[in-house]
Amino acid sequence: MIAITPPDEDVTAAQQGPPLGHFCPTLSRLYLYFLGESVRTHIIGAIALCTAAAALVACDPADTVSSKPSAISTDLPTASTPAGPSSKAPGASAESKAVPQFVGMGLQSAQDKAQSTGFFLLTSHDAAGRDRMQVFDRDWKVCFQSVGAGKKVPTTTMLNFGAVKTDESCPSADNQAPKKAAGTMPSFKGKSVKAARGALDSGTSITVKDATGQDRIIFLESNWQVCSQTPAAGAKITGQPVEFNAVKFGESCR
Repeated sequence: MIAITPPDEDVTAAQQGPPLGHFCPTLSRLYLYFLGESVRTHIIGAIALCTAAAALVACDPADTVSSKPSAISTDLPTASTPAGPSSKAPGASAESKAVPQFVGMGLQSAQDKAQSTGFFLLTSHDAAGRDRMQVFDRDWKVCFQSVGAGKKVPTTTMLNFGAVKTDESCPSADNQAPKKAAGTMPSFKGKSVKAARGALDSGTSITVKDATGQDRIIFLESNWQVCSQTPAAGAKITGQPVEFNAVKFGESCR
């Protein structure tokens, strides 16, 4: 064991070297604490730890924490360049253009032409009054248009095309699906069973019978037309059940 003895009192400070507290305050405090103890090994351990720490700091100064504050970037986000003036002032009315002739065109071609002209609000309906969906526009042709050809209207105007299947003849009049019944029973004669059902409240009890007496199943209601109805047209709607007698389109009502 290595014993450490305190320096003689007559040894000058220069001979002793710098005080321990100059290099390691912790060592000084430990020395004073254990000075009167018989076991000196505590002081030896403290000296070794302090010496090792000093050596690590001295070996690689690049790893020490700099006392200088890091430079603060003075680059501030710049405001984006404002967009140029709009081609249309806020609140300005839409451009007006003449509506092309669409009657006689295929529905898909009519829609394409309308869009190329500047009209993008488009819809279509079954002009035969059967309330069929235009699933494949190329299978339909235009018989009627809501805005006449050559009329100048804003390009935000909704254009509605009345159409039938390409292998069907255009009707003499545009037969749109009836509006929702309100208060009194409409006349559904000649309309498809699907259109008649759609005009009534969804909770209405409806029975459909084959008017030919063949008791056929009415499977696709858009292919059947109403021949008669109960209650009759004009009757007050009170939530009563409704009955339709119908035949297929192309057949005569009996």
